[in-house]
Amino acid sequence: MPVTQSTTIARSSSGYAPHRAGIFDALDVSATGLASQRRKLNAIASNIANVDTTRTAEGGPYKRKRMVMIESPRIMRFRNILAGERNRLSGTHARHLPGGADPTAVELLGSGVETIIIREEPVEPRLVYDPAHPDAREDGYVVFPDINVVTEMVDMIVASRAYEANVTAMNATKDMIMRALDI
Repeated sequence: MPVTQSTTIARSSSGYAPHRAGIFDALDVSATGLASQRRKLNAIASNIANVDTTRTAEGGPYKRKRMVMIESPRIMRFRNILAGERNRLSGTHARHLPGGADPTAVELLGSGVETIIIREEPVEPRLVYDPAHPDAREDGYVVFPDINVVTEMVDMIVASRAYEANVTAMNATKDMIMRALDI
């Protein structure tokens, strides 16, 4: 029985480095992490809840769901929307707005994480001999999903720790903002 694990895929190892860093950017990054980890926890909970599901609406046994997350290239903030509109307007008429330069690589670096897909794992189901089961085939075998509860629990612990780390980072950022206001 193969053991598959949830993984986080990153586009680059450069990390978060916005062009103009602001104090609220840290809150934005942590917020994207919280949302992604919540989605991951929901997928894991669904996997654990359906460990013995032999029949779904699509037919066949339940298939394990896995999150695929990537580094978010840009967060759509007002300055990003304004830059896009400026470029669009400068292309419609020469006198509308002067054309700006294309974004640099530093401006396109990540600013958080996003969930690109929740996909079903293409693993072979596990066969259990139980001719009395209502979903048993003609040969007496029942097709169960190949979900390892131990793997799911480990993934759940990792996701909950990542969620807690993002909450801690948000609280530290809020503390820094409050201390800056005291100055």
